Amino acid sequence: MPELAWDGGPRAETRPVTSADLSTVLAFIRDMADFERLTTEATLEALHAAFFGDPPAALAELVWVEGAPAGYLIYYFTFGSMTGRRGLWLDDIYVTPAYRGRGLGRALMRYLAGVARRYDCARFEWLVLDWNERALGLYRNLGAQVLEDHRVCRLDEGGILALTQG
Repeated sequence: MPELAWDGGPRAETRPVTSADLSTVLAFIRDMADFERLTTEATLEALHAAFFGDPPAALAELVWVEGAPAGYLIYYFTFGSMTGRRGLWLDDIYVTPAYRGRGLGRALMRYLAGVARRYDCARFEWLVLDWNERALGLYRNLGAQVLEDHRVCRLDEGGILALTQG
């Protein structure tokens, strides 16, 4: 398990999620959805299919501090036609309230930047809610550009069905 360099005190590390970890990950996902004022449809079955399917849809890692789960990461690789190279997309980064503001989030972003370098990614990207000033401050402090000229477009399941039937 990779050990994280952080100033928060006890030893922290990440390791890939196992089937036995899925209930912990789902609980963290629900906690994050509550914080972000969103709903979640994720189930244990859906997470299992996403992380252990052939091929997996995403990579998931649990963050451990002193042997107890303290957060998680979900990420996957993309491709950018403008760069001609892969990118790393961070879907979720979650740190439990007990460890927020202590440098663990910064350490996890540094860890993921290392993953991006290892796989020669041209970009490392993610979304952040416009009202989450604490996260925006962290990301700007890390050197991230907040793209003001791009908008997220989304078709939900109903929209996908309507488009394929139209």
